[in-house]
Amino acid sequence: MSSMPVFFIGHGSPMNAIEDTRFRRGWARAVAGLPRPRAVLCVSAHWETPDVAVTAAAAPATIHDFHGFPERLFAVRYPAPGAPELARRIAALVAGARVRLDERRGLDHGAWAVLLAMFPDADVPVLQLSLESTRSAALHYALGRELRPLRDEGVLIVGSGDIVHNLGLMDWQRSDGYGWAATFEAAVLERIRAGDHQSLLDVHRLAPDAPLALPTPEHYLPLLYVLALQREEDQVDVFNQALVYGSISMTCLRLAASPRDTSD
Repeated sequence: MSSMPVFFIGHGSPMNAIEDTRFRRGWARAVAGLPRPRAVLCVSAHWETPDVAVTAAAAPATIHDFHGFPERLFAVRYPAPGAPELARRIAALVAGARVRLDERRGLDHGAWAVLLAMFPDADVPVLQLSLESTRSAALHYALGRELRPLRDEGVLIVGSGDIVHNLGLMDWQRSDGYGWAATFEAAVLERIRAGDHQSLLDVHRLAPDAPLALPTPEHYLPLLYVLALQREEDQVDVFNQALVYGSISMTCLRLAASPRDTSD
């Protein structure tokens, strides 16, 4: 099997899982024509742990880790199988941390809300890798690099978060972003396109608006895993580029050796 691309998905509201939005359609198009993955490994902003853990359940549950949304969203189930054997492979592959196998953890909405669009039949095994909350950005990036062999083993790796994520400053009436949010995202994308990953490990020095754009790091860290997986031959395709509600980025990335049209 040829090397799999890598995706960073700006997931935004969990309502994208069930509404026909341009973002959901973009996620679906992004995987159209891909060979069927052996499995999907998702690094989601919504699973933080004091250690490094990987899901190892044979049938992971659908976790509804949000509140205040319509009942029909809570009724959604994403019954994708797990991949305990692959979880053990990941634990053995990572040398920079002890990886705990978690046989009880299910899939949070950072994973299933996106994968429902990408693989609606829920027939591709799914695992999640946690974000160790005490680990520095540089160490998250280093851990991501250790996952590189999985791309050649048919594993599709997806980072799920948001380049800009500030719930406290959201304005539900806005369909665009604040000026500072646009400036911050532009600075991040410029460094990504330039292949300057080092500066992105200290994003608060990169851009003065970083404290507004990312008051907490968990939605940014999945991006670092994706960038760590980039190879020299990979091209960066940006799709779904948009800011919504003032302070949420929906922008997505695809890293692959050949470009793909992901336009709307």
